[in-house]
Amino acid sequence: MRMRKRRCGVIALGALVMLIGSAANAQNLDEGKSPAALFANGCAACHKSPRSLARGRIRLQLFMFLKDHYSTSSNEAWALSAYLASAGETPRGPKSGAPKRHHAVRPNGDPVVRPPAAVR
Repeated sequence: MRMRKRRCGVIALGALVMLIGSAANAQNLDEGKSPAALFANGCAACHKSPRSLARGRIRLQLFMFLKDHYSTSSNEAWALSAYLASAGETPRGPKSGAPKRHHAVRPNGDPVVRPPAAVR
């Protein structure tokens, strides 16, 4: 009986040493990828564009959300949030399809003054 307990203890200890000694090293598969590649691999399945994901959010909000839910490191979350924030900015200025207004100017450079339109 004593020999049997000792043998079970040795087997259990050996199994424990094998489990601890052969622990697998985790690796980050996204390490070294550009923020655009990170978006394409992780976000594009649900979001059409970076602008749609970043709409109405500031960079800090994006960073905190990505860090807590989707990225493996703070550096990765910050790079992706910066990419999304820059892609989410709306361009300023007139739309490309909008007609440009030209003001009438006389040959000497003076503007043409017109009377106001009649009010109904």
